[in-house]
Amino acid sequence: MGAGKSTLGALLARRLGWIFVDLDEEIVRAEQKSIADIFASIGESSFRELERAALAQTLQHERIVLALGGGAIETDANRQLLQEDRETLLLYLEAPLDVLMTRCEQQQMENKAVRRPVMERRAELAQRFLRRQPLYESAHWTLHTSGRSPEEIVDAILLQWKQTPWIECTESA
Repeated sequence: MGAGKSTLGALLARRLGWIFVDLDEEIVRAEQKSIADIFASIGESSFRELERAALAQTLQHERIVLALGGGAIETDANRQLLQEDRETLLLYLEAPLDVLMTRCEQQQMENKAVRRPVMERRAELAQRFLRRQPLYESAHWTLHTSGRSPEEIVDAILLQWKQTPWIECTESA
């Protein structure tokens, strides 16, 4: 939340000539409910099963940049799907919690983001962040995002990608 997944993912996909997929948006479209409404109606464990199924289906596509919801990595089945896919490169867009919270507050003030109830429960948010952090840090790459523009971050991703044996990285014109 606030890491820049949607902004950076769309920009990276555009630079690569790939498709950008936001997994939460896929779930919202399929269920025709907001994430908050899904959580409220079926609970987190049922939402995580929807998420796992959507992830498995999405990973069947090639040349996509995929933004995962912040909790997706907590589910063992999701981590297994990501680790088993040899063409998946998992990036952690790292920033301190206070920076992430400031970004979310700015997005809400600018009406670019839905209201996030967890923002009102700061202690719970901090605990969740600390619980997830080791899982985020297990990503293939960590990119520090504080104080960098989206373009600078995408440039750094592409530079590292070109210098690392992985899937062929060719920017589109």
